[in-house]
Amino acid sequence: MVPFVALAACLFAQAPVTKPIQIPGVPAAAKQPTVTVTPQIPPAPPPQVAPDKVVIQVGAEKITAAQLERIVNALPEQYRNAAKGPARRQFAENIVKIKLLAQEARRRKLDQSPQFQTQVAFQEENLLAGLLFQDLAANAKFQEADLSKYYDAHKADYEQVRAKHILIRFKGSPVGLKPGEKDLTEEEALAKAQEIRQKLLAGGDFDAIAKQESDDPGTAQRGGELGFFRHGQMVPAFEQAAFAQAPGKVGEPVKSQFGYHLILVEERQAKSLDEVRPQIEKQLRPEAAQKAIEDLKNQTTVVVDSTYFGPAQ
Repeated sequence: MVPFVALAACLFAQAPVTKPIQIPGVPAAAKQPTVTVTPQIPPAPPPQVAPDKVVIQVGAEKITAAQLERIVNALPEQYRNAAKGPARRQFAENIVKIKLLAQEARRRKLDQSPQFQTQVAFQEENLLAGLLFQDLAANAKFQEADLSKYYDAHKADYEQVRAKHILIRFKGSPVGLKPGEKDLTEEEALAKAQEIRQKLLAGGDFDAIAKQESDDPGTAQRGGELGFFRHGQMVPAFEQAAFAQAPGKVGEPVKSQFGYHLILVEERQAKSLDEVRPQIEKQLRPEAAQKAIEDLKNQTTVVVDSTYFGPAQ
């Protein structure tokens, strides 16, 4: 019979959801244009039934609720979720099609053909190899030194800052010009940003000045508040300045394609190794499984005829 994993590829994607589409590089809290997609209403979950209840029958062949659950749980996660939810009925219809075709193939004795026997044998080994890979990854053990090394190399992934900003736009900025506002040149915008910074350094209220002066329509009325953000969520110049800046200080104006930003970092957070240990182990498990496979290969006599297959890559 055709593996049910192949069947899963036929499942339609899960229903779309309504969500804003953010312009890459624009501060996350800025007002963004949105594209709205009406979500489909997912079907109700299946009723609770006895495990031995027959839920699919094709000819004389029956599938109980428990057997169906095992089939679904064997699918890759992205298909498993669909088969349990929005694609539940389609999944059942596909099982019926496979059963019908398989029964007819057996009636025609196609299961006795050399082609079928070869495919079955290879598919069995393929499935076993996949199960072993999963087992190696799930049971991988890590030295503390390996976890620390990974953490040190990826510290940026576990850092975030909370900041406010005041944006002074200039000509050519994708940010719209406020009614009655002059379209400043870059030089004029920089001079204005520096003037505002001096007011802030002299004790000016950041929130009040942001509400009055900032050209960011999405944050101005919140006093320039951006909330927490991680690496990769802001335009490069803004991100670099924000993560390098000391909390509580208003840095020099930072130029981006949107204008000049005055940034006030309110808080900086960095998760410790202990906090992200499960996440790091999850990242390392496939690599550990691959290494175990390489070790197994090195312990086994393996010959690949180079005159037939060509040299190793």
